[in-house]
Amino acid sequence: MQEDITVYVETATGERVEVLIPTDMGLSLMEGLKANELDILATCGGMALCATCHVELLQAPELPEPSDDELYMLENLPNLTDSSRLSCQIKVTPALNGTVLRLKGND
Repeated sequence: MQEDITVYVETATGERVEVLIPTDMGLSLMEGLKANELDILATCGGMALCATCHVELLQAPELPEPSDDELYMLENLPNLTDSSRLSCQIKVTPALNGTVLRLKGND
């Protein structure tokens, strides 16, 4: 049974775009955003090697701590914030429902 969650992507103008992502396919947040044709590069394909899927979580549930690989990539970003994460490293689960984020990978 497919259960979709709703994620909100905040644009540069402050508008929030509603994105539906299924929870039953084992997707990462990056894959869900790309499937909804959002402007997210993700050039390494989800391997935590490029940081072009960088997002700022504005409103989100508590997530597992980033891996060492993710932390290494994040530490090298000029636009790092306390709520920065690589969307390729976040698995889509029902707990993400209602998450609000801003795409940062193209900044």
